[in-house]
Amino acid sequence: MSGEHLVGKDMVVTFHYTLRNDSGDILDSSSGAEPLSYLHGYKNIVPGLEKALLGKSVGAQFKVTVAPAEGYGEREAEMVIQVPKKEWDLPEHVGAGEIVELQSPEGDVVPAVIVELGAEFVVLDANHPLAGEQLFFEIELTEIRAATKEELEHGHARGAGGHHH
Repeated sequence: MSGEHLVGKDMVVTFHYTLRNDSGDILDSSSGAEPLSYLHGYKNIVPGLEKALLGKSVGAQFKVTVAPAEGYGEREAEMVIQVPKKEWDLPEHVGAGEIVELQSPEGDVVPAVIVELGAEFVVLDANHPLAGEQLFFEIELTEIRAATKEELEHGHARGAGGHHH
């Protein structure tokens, strides 16, 4: 069929997905919601999934397994840190398992999970919650179109299923 788009750089790709872990538990899904749209080639989704989508056409349905290195990375021990409580102004209501925001030396906001809240120290884990996990995606490709000039300038898809300003 002429004029059919394939997934490639500078294309806005829209798809439904279900993400499962090793145990088969659903971690995230677009089922019953709007599909996800992203601008291909701009690191807007995990690398392993972006590679698996390359060259596919609308209507493609497939499963892909993404290794940690191509997903959210391996767990890094240096991302687990111990901070003296006296150096940190913690709200009284926080506890273990809650997510707090840290600031990197570069000024970026980094989410971290409170692993332990001791009398003198707080142990934080800034690894992505899915770091070290194999990801299992079920994909249904619903739309592919050329990106607009504005989307290319911003580096992401806009509008329904994409990013809004």
